[in-house]
Amino acid sequence: MMKIASIETFTNEYVCFVRVRTVEGHEGWGQVSTYNADITAKVVHRHIAPHALGQDASDLNALTQLILEREHKFPGTYLYRALCGLDTALWDIKGKIAGKSVAQLLGSEADKVDVYASSMRRDITPEQEAERFIALKEAFGYHSFKFRIGRECGHDIDQWPGRTEAIIKHIRQSLGDEVTLLVDANSAFSAEKAIEIGHMLQDYGISHFEEPCPYWELDQTKQVTQALKLDVSGGEQDNNINVWRQIIDQDIVDIVQPDVCYMGGITRTLEVAKMAQEKQIPCTLHAANLSLVTLFSAHLMAAMPNAGKYLEYSIEGLDYYPWQTGLFTPNFEIEKGQLNLSKAPGWGIEMDSQWLANADYQVSYNASRF
Repeated sequence: MMKIASIETFTNEYVCFVRVRTVEGHEGWGQVSTYNADITAKVVHRHIAPHALGQDASDLNALTQLILEREHKFPGTYLYRALCGLDTALWDIKGKIAGKSVAQLLGSEADKVDVYASSMRRDITPEQEAERFIALKEAFGYHSFKFRIGRECGHDIDQWPGRTEAIIKHIRQSLGDEVTLLVDANSAFSAEKAIEIGHMLQDYGISHFEEPCPYWELDQTKQVTQALKLDVSGGEQDNNINVWRQIIDQDIVDIVQPDVCYMGGITRTLEVAKMAQEKQIPCTLHAANLSLVTLFSAHLMAAMPNAGKYLEYSIEGLDYYPWQTGLFTPNFEIEKGQLNLSKAPGWGIEMDSQWLANADYQVSYNASRF
């Protein structure tokens, strides 16, 4: 039994950690999706907790279905972002009860996961981007890198004139042919323009073209996938299982990229990964910052039969993400382009006590249910 006794949130504007305690005395930590986390925390207590408290969480698929059906009038992103906090905390409890890491619970004994160094910046010149890629390659042994092209939801307008073409050429020339290169367009292009850019990417040996078109325009993305030989990927924004069924059944992309926190946690992400596995489509999770989303994703990537070649690993520091310091221990470690993965029970971490003390706190419990 894993009967839920209480759900607590520790929150600032950017991050919300969730602690779940059970009637049996177990405790686990999870996290909602980052950004506007204070809003998401309210959703945890208003929309998630009333249906979860007092429930036996041994069957996470059943619990997830119960919550989403009770909240069927609120099918938006905040509901899933909040659900992730509960789900990931319950996976932590499951691991601790079994004495296994989450990856081990899912059948993996891996202690490392290949990653690609992921740039989040468009306000950077090709020369500056190449310089920091080279420095990171020497320091941490990265052998795969992703950089940004186009302008986010850019309607075929570049971040500045000529940047996309210049950065594609310069990064390849600077890093040489021995590294794997990926690009992310973040919905920048029409299908026609994306195909044009895609041919240039192929000429320069870029192997991965992420979200080339507005992500909600599935037909446009499919045109790009069919026209190019390199891998077209997408799906980070999607959380609706019916949309995922379309993406997978209609071969919209070559690689699916769900985000654990946007999806609502490990349980629903596994559902997408299994759907993709049935169609022999690789799954490479989206993990764009160094909060717990990267840890969740690493455990899942280590265990998925159809895991892609590498996990996304953000290279941005405190100048870009000033809020991602002092959250939990141990911190992430990259060696030879791989993320070290602990086999400690559950997520294998401890939350930073000072961060928790400074956070806004709220608790939901209902003694009458247990």
